[in-house]
Amino acid sequence: MSVPAYTFAVIPSQSSPHDAVFRRVLGDPANAASQLRAVLPAGLAERLDLEQLARVSGSFVDPALRWRHSDLLFSAPLDGHDALIYVLVEHQSCNDPLMPFRMLRYMVRIWDRYLTEHPDATLLPLVIPLVVHHNRRPWSGPTDVVDLLDINRDTAEAAQEYLPRLRFLLDDLARVDEHALRARPLTPTARITLLLLKIAPGNSRLADDLRNWADDLRAILARSDGIDEMIALLTYIETVGEAPSDELHDLFTQLGPEAEEAYMTTAEMLRAEGRAQGRTETLIQLLTLKFGPPTPAVLDTVHAATADQLETWTARILSADTLEQVLH
Repeated sequence: MSVPAYTFAVIPSQSSPHDAVFRRVLGDPANAASQLRAVLPAGLAERLDLEQLARVSGSFVDPALRWRHSDLLFSAPLDGHDALIYVLVEHQSCNDPLMPFRMLRYMVRIWDRYLTEHPDATLLPLVIPLVVHHNRRPWSGPTDVVDLLDINRDTAEAAQEYLPRLRFLLDDLARVDEHALRARPLTPTARITLLLLKIAPGNSRLADDLRNWADDLRAILARSDGIDEMIALLTYIETVGEAPSDELHDLFTQLGPEAEEAYMTTAEMLRAEGRAQGRTETLIQLLTLKFGPPTPAVLDTVHAATADQLETWTARILSADTLEQVLH
């Protein structure tokens, strides 16, 4: 029987800037494969046919944790069997002491889905857990489920055959210096993404720091989809960093006309998003003043509205007697 294998990597919130750049860049199989080659044990990486890595739909993260965790699922052949690789990224600023348990729960969810899709299966697919941690403080939490059990050493030794064990692989970017990051066999986009996850948040000197990575930045732009990838990276830089805009503009101008075009496109997109967000917040405030706090369904409708809809609905506020008259 063909038995899929699963691998885990990184988690942030679905609406966070960390989540957005993670999914855009590491959701690309070529970028993800380069990261897996760099961090998986060599013997395992060699057995996985990462040239055939493919994205698979699905997320297994608890909804309440999506602000700090992001996950991706891939498939790849392993020793002639279908294999799945699950990547989870940890975005919060402190260690999650229950991460081994959370990883075990996500693995069980994968197995549950597998059994739903393969009701006659009598074997479960292999799952290889990998957590990518990108905050400035090194990971100091447990990496094995057995370390979460409230028992003393003597009891653990007596019961060792019956204790659950799950040790996840950990890629702790806080312990990876720039020299080590350069040495990894990564695509330029994956390398810059990991670098930005590591150094961009709150960094007012980011423009200067990125000058040392000009070759990788130019290599990204040389790719067929390089402009789109650069816009995703620039959106992350502008969202989480604190570098002055003029310094970033100067940096990307020096990288060439395509880089400057990507920077200007990103800046305009962010300004447009800011204007749309302002219209959304204004409409919600007006609806609240006239009709009381909006329900979650109304909030979802307003947040999903186009710019024209927001303008039309805002104009109706003064003359409308009911919420339905505003949003019809």
